[in-house]
Order: sequence, then C-alpha cells, then structure tokens
Amino acid sequence: MREEGLGCAGILLAAVGAVVSVLSWAPKARVSVHGGFEGMHRDLSVLYVDLPLVAVGGALVPLAAWLLALRVLRRPWLAAVMATGALALGVWGLLSWWTPYERPEFTG
Repeated sequence: MREEGLGCAGILLAAVGAVVSVLSWAPKARVSVHGGFEGMHRDLSVLYVDLPLVAVGGALVPLAAWLLALRVLRRPWLAAVMATGALALGVWGLLSWWTPYERPEFTG
C-alpha cells in the first residue's frame, strides 16, 4: 500500500472512531440534554464539555494505535485490526466509566 493510501486509511479510521464514540455516548447523555422529569435535571455542559472530548478521544485512540502498529509491525491489515481493537476497548471504557451527573429528585 502506498503512503497516500495509508494516510487516507488513517484519516478514515479517525473519522469512523469519532463517529462511533459519539454515537455510543449519546444515549447516556440524553438524560442531561432533555432534563428528565419536567426538565428539572437539564445539564447542557455535556454538549460543550463532554461531546468534544469524546469526539477527539474517539478519533485519536484508534489513530494512535494505527500509527504505532503500522510503525512497529509494518503490515496495514494488522494495524487496522489493532486500531479497531483499540477503538472497541476505548468505547467499552467510555461506556463503563462515564455517567452523567444526576441531581437527586428531592432535596428536602
């Protein structure tokens, strides 16, 4: 594979990683955007703080794994497998670690 093709594959992998991470993060963030019961728990900071961080992380994790594996192993197909595995582990870690803040229903 030529260098132009490897660069395009890396950029495509970063774009796919950003999209997959944001789409897997969005259902958990829905509670903070809609606000739950009568909109009482709305927290829009997930849109301007968490969303960019999730998108950048989703783009950089598989891209870094791709570049590192390509540099060490020199096989594009194996680097793609490693990057896909890194993306899967990153999304799993995001979904198991990140939970939006929810205020208590009744503060009596």
